[in-house]
Amino acid sequence: MFRQVASRLLARSTNTYPAGAAATLRRPYSTEVSADNAPGDSAFVEAWKKVAPNIDPPKTPIQFMQPRPPTPSTLPSKLTVNFVLPYASELSKKEVDMVIVPATTGLMGILPGHVPTIAELKPGLLSVHEGNDVKKYFISSGFAFVHSNSYADILAVEAVPLDRIDPAQVQKGLSEFTQKLGSASTDLDKAEAQIGVDVHSALNSALTG
Repeated sequence: MFRQVASRLLARSTNTYPAGAAATLRRPYSTEVSADNAPGDSAFVEAWKKVAPNIDPPKTPIQFMQPRPPTPSTLPSKLTVNFVLPYASELSKKEVDMVIVPATTGLMGILPGHVPTIAELKPGLLSVHEGNDVKKYFISSGFAFVHSNSYADILAVEAVPLDRIDPAQVQKGLSEFTQKLGSASTDLDKAEAQIGVDVHSALNSALTG
């Protein structure tokens, strides 16, 4: 019975599109859809007017998005960076020469023309290079999304400019969490203490680096 149902489903899926069409089908990126012509938005607005005709409909996410710039035919000279936190935007469409991020696989330099990449970030030093000016941040974790059009989106949970970190407090925190790790009796206490040791060790390395 199961084999019969599976064969029918497979036959139906292969007959849905002409030969070779499945290979060329691609759903557009959300940033490629015009906010003015998005069919989902117009349907939502019509449905909203029927329920609450005296209240303006709320904006949907597509209305806040901008079309993604196309991939240039030649290698650009600058990397465009968006660096955001859950509560703030540190950099917005900032053109820089290079960004170095603390990926879980090691430090990763991002230059103009970098291949598309998604990298998980770990506690460490993020540096933004613009000519002779280097801005350094300590980040806790997050992700870096590198696009083919020399755009990089860096999303961090927490980030602090390196010059605002007190080395004495870092040493104090590292000592306290090391003691907690040695005296921890439960798995939860050990995990929390280990996180504290890892973060403060990364902080200390960034400061002494």
